[in-house]
Amino acid sequence: MPPSADAKRFTLTEWLICLVAALGFAFDIYELLMLPLIARPALIELLAVPPTSPSINAWVGWLFWIPALAGGVFGLLGGYLTDILGRRRVLVWSILIYAFSALAAGYSTSAQMLLFFRTTTFIGFSVEFVAAVAWLAELFPEPRRREAVLGWTQACSSIGGLSVAAVYYLVVHYAESLPAIHGAHQAWRYALVSGVIPALPLILIRPFLPESPVWREKKQAGTLRRPSLSAIFAGDLRRTTIVTTIMVACSYGAALGAIQQMPRIVPGLAEVATLARPAQEKVVASVQLWQELGGLVGRVLLALLATFVVSRRTLLRLFQVPGLVVLPVVFVLAAHSSVSAVQWGIALCGLLTVAQLSFWGNYLPRVYPTHLRGTGEGFAANVGGRMIGTSAAFATTTLVGFAQQGSPAEKLGRAAALVGLAVYVIGFAASFFLPEPKRQELPD
Repeated sequence: MPPSADAKRFTLTEWLICLVAALGFAFDIYELLMLPLIARPALIELLAVPPTSPSINAWVGWLFWIPALAGGVFGLLGGYLTDILGRRRVLVWSILIYAFSALAAGYSTSAQMLLFFRTTTFIGFSVEFVAAVAWLAELFPEPRRREAVLGWTQACSSIGGLSVAAVYYLVVHYAESLPAIHGAHQAWRYALVSGVIPALPLILIRPFLPESPVWREKKQAGTLRRPSLSAIFAGDLRRTTIVTTIMVACSYGAALGAIQQMPRIVPGLAEVATLARPAQEKVVASVQLWQELGGLVGRVLLALLATFVVSRRTLLRLFQVPGLVVLPVVFVLAAHSSVSAVQWGIALCGLLTVAQLSFWGNYLPRVYPTHLRGTGEGFAANVGGRMIGTSAAFATTTLVGFAQQGSPAEKLGRAAALVGLAVYVIGFAASFFLPEPKRQELPD
């Protein structure tokens, strides 16, 4: 029997649940996408080197990769703790950890200190994603509503991306009017400090957030089985875990190894290279805004299509296949293009790639049972996405060092194109082995 009209209405508590999840997803991406914007100006100041110094490229690689490795390890542990301690508790603490780590990063006095607090920030939002997805999926068990809630709350991730681009543009413009940090008015510091925002409403909302009913009932009844890593590699789940880990790694690899390198390519464009540094940073922020607009469109398309396209493989390939062509072409040509062309190109890359990140938030809860949901999601998202996938950024910066010809922007564009093409090809090949969920309801 279809649900009644009354059953379809959201209660105040359900709206609060969606608000907290959307805020968490938004600031996950807010923090993730902040690094490409602040890395170059922050390292110029903290390392006291000129903008063309090779040490900046090396440190960018470390800032992308080391936090991701730590986030992967602790995110995997967070998935396990989500199954042991409960979804809500882990969700709340993870948001608090990354918010206050972001605040501390804004007061960094060395590159090492920035790396440390970027690492703890990454740990926080790596755990938050796993806890939030499991929490939402179990709080909204009706299939169509679950798909819609997961799709639309994850679409708010792109609002986080839009917000960081807008905030960075504003702090660049108004930096001199803001309170000094360490005696100076550096835009990158104000951008980092803004990451504390999600902690403020969460402190007020937390008492009204319920725990996952299915997890709580099993826990109270003593029927909740203990999670383990070995269980997600047993029986039918082995193929699911291996394939999803590879494919999530490819989705993150395209985002980190290619798309997030564009802010460092933009200052080398002919239209931008002759501008003063504050003007260059404004152009970088505008290109980032276009990327996030594309990502938002991609997440919205995913949310709309997820409730109508039955086959999960087909849904994913709607974004994979065009991305195989679009992403490498955009990055190979980027350094020789106009700002306008780069904006349109990165928007299309964002649409095709970011939609895939939303896909995994809808897919993973449907293939793991309750006692393994956090652990299974944690392995794919953190070992696959955070640890393996984000190493693509390190691969890109390493490939730049081997390039012999071209400007820094040309070298980086070619390296990003090569890495992006490689992960797209691997992900598409792996999609032929992706298991289709056996039913629309969540496995018990």
